[in-house]
Amino acid sequence: MNTKNFPLLMAPGRMGPMETHNRIVLPAMDMNVSEHGEIEQPEIDHYVARAAGGAGLIITGACAIAFPHGAASMKEPGLSDDKYIPGLKALADAVHAAGSKLCIQSTHHGKVARVDVANDRPVLAPNQPDYTYDMSALADSTREELGKMGAATAGKQTAYHEMTAEDISWLVSIWADAAERVAKADADAIEIHVAHGYILGVFLNQRDNLRTDEYGGTLENRARLACEVISAVRERVGDRLAILVRVAGEEYGQEGGLTLDEAIEASKLFEQAGADAIHVTGWGRNPFDNFTDGPLPNKVGAYLKNAAEIKKHVNVPVIAVGRMLPEVSEKALAAGQIDFAAMGRQLLADPELPNKLRDGKFDQVRPCINCYLCVAENFFDDTPFCAVNPALGNEALLPLKPASASKHVVVVGAGPAGLESARVLTERGHRVTVVDKSDRLGGTMWFSTMTTPDNERLLKWFKSEIRRLKIAVKLNTPATVESIRALHPDHVIVATGAVRPKPDFPGGDLPIVQTGDTLRAMMLGTATAEEAGAVLSTLGKLGRLSGVTKSPEFVRQFTKVWLPMGKDVVVIGGSLVGLELSEFLAERGRRVTLLHETQQLGLPLAMPRRWTAVKESEKHGVKIHRNASITRITEKSVEWTVGGESFSAPADMVVYADGTTSASPLADELRAADITCDVVGDAGAVNYIHGAIHSSWEVATAL
Repeated sequence: MNTKNFPLLMAPGRMGPMETHNRIVLPAMDMNVSEHGEIEQPEIDHYVARAAGGAGLIITGACAIAFPHGAASMKEPGLSDDKYIPGLKALADAVHAAGSKLCIQSTHHGKVARVDVANDRPVLAPNQPDYTYDMSALADSTREELGKMGAATAGKQTAYHEMTAEDISWLVSIWADAAERVAKADADAIEIHVAHGYILGVFLNQRDNLRTDEYGGTLENRARLACEVISAVRERVGDRLAILVRVAGEEYGQEGGLTLDEAIEASKLFEQAGADAIHVTGWGRNPFDNFTDGPLPNKVGAYLKNAAEIKKHVNVPVIAVGRMLPEVSEKALAAGQIDFAAMGRQLLADPELPNKLRDGKFDQVRPCINCYLCVAENFFDDTPFCAVNPALGNEALLPLKPASASKHVVVVGAGPAGLESARVLTERGHRVTVVDKSDRLGGTMWFSTMTTPDNERLLKWFKSEIRRLKIAVKLNTPATVESIRALHPDHVIVATGAVRPKPDFPGGDLPIVQTGDTLRAMMLGTATAEEAGAVLSTLGKLGRLSGVTKSPEFVRQFTKVWLPMGKDVVVIGGSLVGLELSEFLAERGRRVTLLHETQQLGLPLAMPRRWTAVKESEKHGVKIHRNASITRITEKSVEWTVGGESFSAPADMVVYADGTTSASPLADELRAADITCDVVGDAGAVNYIHGAIHSSWEVATAL
């Protein structure tokens, strides 16, 4: 693709009095880097990086209109006092200098105001809630994670304060005061948050709002408070600020949540009250059960249809959010479905995305892999980090410093750790040769694309970068001390990945038992007869197919029709690999039993994705047994105990997805031969893609 593919996305846009140089918006994503309501330099650096990267509009994370009251974090910017104006002004000036426009998102968190809970203040609500959330997903959170979540509220119970007429009047007034401060700081817009369980959002839906006065009952009444806030802000700031209103096009996971029809009517009322744009999001009402329905969905273009429907009924611009990838956004703009596209996690992964689209460098856009590691940190009131972008939250790492002297570096292993090492080293001016014993780039990541399709986008990006940077690659090349010495390296990076041994319990050496390594080798068509054992004649056929196509997408789709393996599969080990593999096989008609020796499944997946993966596996029929102790494997079954009770399951194949360990014997051999080297990725510590890229970055930026 090149720039001609994105003429509409890169075209100027307007919201009320504000004009943007393109239609790409950074939506609000909390960074949790500023203390006590004051915007600090790391927060400015974060937004400036996205502004300099070309985003037309920067929307800050949530800012508390009554800080610290109604705040979700003491690291959240405040709008409640003039002392916060200098920080806001410094941010606005810096974003403008970088070429973008700035919008401050304003909110009162209401019933999810963790700072109020921690300080024994009752949280504001339209009324006492009459329901509780299903918290069973927390069974897959560790003690450490539960402790960190509890620390955000000091472990205290939530008390509710039903808002009176005086409270409502106060809220409207301080919102207008906050908008005045935003205008004085020379920002370009203010976003009023009417979604995600915050105070205006809970008034809007009939599941949370049970009032019988003029603020409850009909949709018009439930929208009244938001409309009063919008009108008060418009009256206070006039045309000094564009007013954006964020609303859920739909709420998911609980009966009585906001419907699309209600969102349409509410949006019309917001426009009448003075909104210059409607920002259409979505909300999974239970963050511990359906977080990936919203506000940060799994599905590409998740809320596009709702945004398109709302656009039919309003006369102001509509912004769509929810995995709005560039190609999806351009198509939606061409169809007249939306006016702007908000790209959140994608701009965390690559702040230069807009500039790359403008310059016809679409293939150079580093993709978000939808892993939710960034989002999970907000549960802990901590700073988001990105699996694929080590500079997130620490923008001072960029630009990369050129190497003081160019070296020839041999990178052993073409998985994510090896490819990231090669990329960064080459960008810094080193000459790099990558060697790998496989016949393709990607290593374990190629295999992971079977169960995690978003990883394929990252693999394609790495391939594109290897071509662009003209990095020498030698495939089908086993690495030894002698073969590496023959390349005359100045330094070696060992990125050979983890070791996945066979289990040591009775029957672990039977032919039906496969490890992640042997299973991958068969699917890649590189398995030896010893590795594949008795199943070579069946699953080995799939390996020969993948050897012909080398297309993860083709293999992924083809295996839904034809998968040459028995119907009964037992997966031992329910961490990241075992859980996702179980779902993959169950989707393809296998009767899967998943055995896990401890309680928490899906580690080290980020919590929201982990909770979803467990739920999806169970929905596909995977029979999950936690705290299981394996007794033995026979030629046709697996036997185990839980709490002293014995169980068994039939097995045509057993996949041992546990016991993954780091090991780098090649590094030991190289050092013994006086060849300097570093170890990165799973060979040094098993942390999957996130660990591979971050450890590689650390080594490659220092060499």
